Amino acid sequence: MDENKVDRQGNAFLSRGFIKEPEEMQNNSLCYRSSCSKLDVFDLNYDISDPIGVKQYPICEVRFKNSTKNYYHVPEDLHLKKGDIVAVESNPGHDIGVVSAVGNIAMMLLKKRGLNVDSEQVRKVYRKIRNNDIEKWVTAVHKEQSTLEETKKIIAELGLDMKLNDVEYQGDGNKAIFYYSADDRVDFRELIKILAERFRIRVEMKQIGIRQEASRIGGIGSCGRELCCATWITKFTSVTTVCAKVQQLSLNPTKLAGQCGKLKCCMNFEYDMYVDALKEFPDSNIVLKTQVGDASFVKSDVFKKLMWYSYTNSNDNSIMSIPIDKVREIIEMNKKGKLPPNIEDYAEEKEERVEDDGVVTADDLTRFDD
Repeated sequence: MDENKVDRQGNAFLSRGFIKEPEEMQNNSLCYRSSCSKLDVFDLNYDISDPIGVKQYPICEVRFKNSTKNYYHVPEDLHLKKGDIVAVESNPGHDIGVVSAVGNIAMMLLKKRGLNVDSEQVRKVYRKIRNNDIEKWVTAVHKEQSTLEETKKIIAELGLDMKLNDVEYQGDGNKAIFYYSADDRVDFRELIKILAERFRIRVEMKQIGIRQEASRIGGIGSCGRELCCATWITKFTSVTTVCAKVQQLSLNPTKLAGQCGKLKCCMNFEYDMYVDALKEFPDSNIVLKTQVGDASFVKSDVFKKLMWYSYTNSNDNSIMSIPIDKVREIIEMNKKGKLPPNIEDYAEEKEERVEDDGVVTADDLTRFDD
């Protein structure tokens, strides 16, 4: 099978990192492609053999659907490698997932999450999957979309103020997790009764935030690429309007907000670089005094190390770019009581100011803060 082509019948398994559906009596390692899942782990030591006498930790990391992964004890008589499909302990019954890390790298990831090897959250691996496990798993996964659509209708009939985002069935089909988002507290006791009776499963309701909702649903961003939260971001860092102001971005909600309605996560990517670069710039609150009049700061170009100024008492709508060393020179002259003739003599270029009709104040944007 061509790796670039996805089996239409295996679409339900795409969120689990598979290019096609696992089959009975087949080498199911051919179904798995690490590049398909954002939960994949790259082991830098994969081609380095262990020192003599040093044993790997009997721990493995197993990933499930979308943003779910857990850690498990590996029995001594079971040899696992990355990409193996295994049956693991769950409550109740068992679940099925893909091994994303084993041994020392899994132990490092376990400690990074602040878990202890003896923690109750670290359960055990039962076995590699058998044919009957595959049959139950495939049946359960195929029911997720129909269950999602039917549950949305039930929620609408009950008049509950909540949004159902995703459904994840356990590998044995005995339990399902319903991911939802809501602004206020929701009484879904009646909903759980109906779902348990309708689908004959154990129901678990899990509330997620609006950013997690976007990561599970996915989509295409304004940059033309798939959403970062759906492809690789697993830890969401708070984004505030400070990021926009530091990077000299236009305070336009339609440009700064992502599909989740919050400020774009990518605003944090270059924030630290801008903070470091702006340390070289003079204080933008300082007004430059000249013989023509005072000039106030408008914007800055961090990469070219330019600061743009315009006269405050002039009808001229133009702005001029001045290198930061020249700005310091004018500030030092003002401190000594000297006034340069004008700022045009220090400017590199001049342009007309363009007003953005969509600009709002920073206070108006605080509702988008995470």
